[in-house]
Amino acid sequence: MTNISLVTTFILTGLPHAPELDTLLFGIFLVIYVLTVVGNLLILLVIIVNPHLHTPMYYFLTNLSFIDMWFSTVTVPKMLMTLVSPEGSPISFPSCVAQLYSFHFLGSTECFLYTVMAYDHFLAISYPLRYASMMSGRTCATLATTTWLSGSLHSAVQTTLTFRLPFCGPNQIQHYFCDAPPILKLACADTSTVEMVIFVNIGVVASGCFLLIVLSYVSIVHSILKIGTSEGRWRAFQTCASHCTVVLCFFVPCVFIYLRPGSKEAMDRIVAVFYTVMTPLLNPVVYTLWNKEVKKALLKHKDKVVYLQS
Repeated sequence: MTNISLVTTFILTGLPHAPELDTLLFGIFLVIYVLTVVGNLLILLVIIVNPHLHTPMYYFLTNLSFIDMWFSTVTVPKMLMTLVSPEGSPISFPSCVAQLYSFHFLGSTECFLYTVMAYDHFLAISYPLRYASMMSGRTCATLATTTWLSGSLHSAVQTTLTFRLPFCGPNQIQHYFCDAPPILKLACADTSTVEMVIFVNIGVVASGCFLLIVLSYVSIVHSILKIGTSEGRWRAFQTCASHCTVVLCFFVPCVFIYLRPGSKEAMDRIVAVFYTVMTPLLNPVVYTLWNKEVKKALLKHKDKVVYLQS
């Protein structure tokens, strides 16, 4: 369908807040963004330069760190611009399309990746002797490629459905980034069919991934209870606890925003902060604090830097 949009620029209104909090919120989110990028980049580098971390679990973790680094970059800089622009931050139509596509591409890829990581944990704990052959380098690459391609396809559907509609009137997006629900409210046409298709699309992806993750962890718990020693059970629990923490912080806000009936714009924007700003930061924090191997590798490189400087 030919795009008959008359709108060339949208205005992002940002987070709902008192104007006097602009400077404080700008400082807080800027610090969080810098920590997110630096933290995830550090995990990437540590895993790449340490051969003993070249295992399936850390291979998927590098993918997650890369996604989180860019997932935050897609939304947070624009949020910061809305905090320094009282009238809202302008974004061109093509840039809005690109942001929506990138957001759902990275978000859905992360969703699929969490499912693959849960499956990896299941194999590692339930089939330790066959794990190396079952999760070979080729298998890991295939699973990772599938998550990226699936995320790209999912996002293409979301973006095409959203921007095939005509936009000829109001241009203020009640959000701090371009997302489908607030954009659809600006369309000059009936959006009920598109909203239903997007709802089903996101619902199938989110509920399907979450169900597979739950099934993986039910099997994992069953396998952990079979481990003879308390030390072995604790080590297995630690392996999964970090993943469960990040998964819950990602899925709960997504379900709240996209899969509940009705929508409250102000509440949606606040809840969105949890998975667009906080979850990407949780990745480096959780995986370094709860993972002995990553901590050990970080301390090793810290000692090297200190030695070279002395």
